[in-house]
Amino acid sequence: MLALRLARGSRPLVQLRRLLVATASAGVGFLLLATLMWAIGHPEGAVVRLVWCVIPAAAVVQLAVAVARTDPGTTPRPGLSAIGLGPVRLTAYASVTTAASSAAGSLLALLVFWHLRGDGSGLPLDGAAGDLLAADRPLPAAAVALLLAVVPVLASAAAAFALRPAARARYARATGEAPAPVGLPWGVALTAAGLAVETYASRGHGAPVPLPGHFDGSPAGVLAGWALTAVGLALVGPGVSHLCGRLLQAARPGAVRLLAGRALMSQAARIGRPLGVLCAVVSGAFAAAALYGPGDERPYGTLTGLGAAVVTGCAVATLLTAAVEAVQAREDTSRSLLDLGAPATVLRTAAGVRVLVLAAAFAPLTWLVAALAAAPLGA
Repeated sequence: MLALRLARGSRPLVQLRRLLVATASAGVGFLLLATLMWAIGHPEGAVVRLVWCVIPAAAVVQLAVAVARTDPGTTPRPGLSAIGLGPVRLTAYASVTTAASSAAGSLLALLVFWHLRGDGSGLPLDGAAGDLLAADRPLPAAAVALLLAVVPVLASAAAAFALRPAARARYARATGEAPAPVGLPWGVALTAAGLAVETYASRGHGAPVPLPGHFDGSPAGVLAGWALTAVGLALVGPGVSHLCGRLLQAARPGAVRLLAGRALMSQAARIGRPLGVLCAVVSGAFAAAALYGPGDERPYGTLTGLGAAVVTGCAVATLLTAAVEAVQAREDTSRSLLDLGAPATVLRTAAGVRVLVLAAAFAPLTWLVAALAAAPLGA
C-alpha cells in the first residue's frame, strides 16, 4: 500500500516514464500472444518465433530498469529510514512499481488481443485481425497467462537486482570519475565475435524456419551473433564516451570544452551504455533492410514491424531517461557554477557540444557495424 501511495503521488514526468514502460510492455505482450497463435498452426517453427521475441522483451526490461533508477521515490534520502523506508524497502518499492506498470501493459495487450480476435462484440474493429490472430482456434488460457507474466516478472526482478544496496554502490562508483575505457577492449572483442557468429550463421543451410529475404541460414545463430554484438557495443559505449571527454579537454581547452569534457568523463558509464545499445539497434535495422529486400515475401511482416517499433522505441526512451538521470546528477554542480557567476549560456553551449561530439563519434561506429552486419545477410 505504501508503494502504491508513493507511486500515485509522483510527479507527472515520472508518471509519463511509467506510462512508457506500460506501453512497451503492452507491445511485447501483444507480440507474444500473436506469436503463440501463429505457433499453434505452425508447430515446427514455434520455438524459433518465440526466441525472436526475446529481443523486444529485453528492450522493455532495460527501459524498466532505467525508469526505476530515475524514479525519485527509489532514491535513498536522509530521514526515510526513520519512517521505515530504508534501502531494502526502497528496492521493494521499485520492484512493485515496475511490476505494476508492466502488468498494466500486459493487461492492455490482452484486451486489445481479445478484441482484435473477435472474442468480444459491440466495439469498432471487432475481429479486424482475426486471420492474423487465428480466431478460428481456441485460446490456451494457461499459455496466455504464462506469456503475459514474462515481462512483469523479468522487469520487476531486474529492477530489484539493479537497485539493491550493493548494486547502487557499484553504480555510483561507475558513474563517478572512474576510468571507463577499462571495458573498451572487452567490448571490441565481443562486437567482433558477434559479427563473426552472425557471418558464420548466415552461411549455413537447412534452417528450421527460413527467414524472408535472401537468407537461408540459422536464425538462432544470427540472433546469438546480434546479441553478442549488442552486448559488445554496450561495453564499448562508456569507453568511447570517456575518450570523447578526454579529447575535448586536449590542447589547452577553454571553459566550454573543459566543462563538456569533464561532464562526458563523469557521465560516460551512465550515457555510454544506452548509446551503445541504440547503436546496436540502428545497425540491426540496417542489417534487416538488407535481409528484407523489396518484393520479398513477408509472412511475419506486421508483427516484425511491431517488434522493431518496440525495440527502437525502448532504446530511444532508455537513452532519454539516462540523459534525464545525468541532468539530475549534475544539478548541484550546475547550481554551484551559476552561483559562482558562470553564464547560463556557457552551460547550455557545453551541453550542445557534448551532444555533437557524441553524435560525431557514434554515427561512424553505427555505420561501420551496420555495414559489417549487413554484408553477409544481403549476399
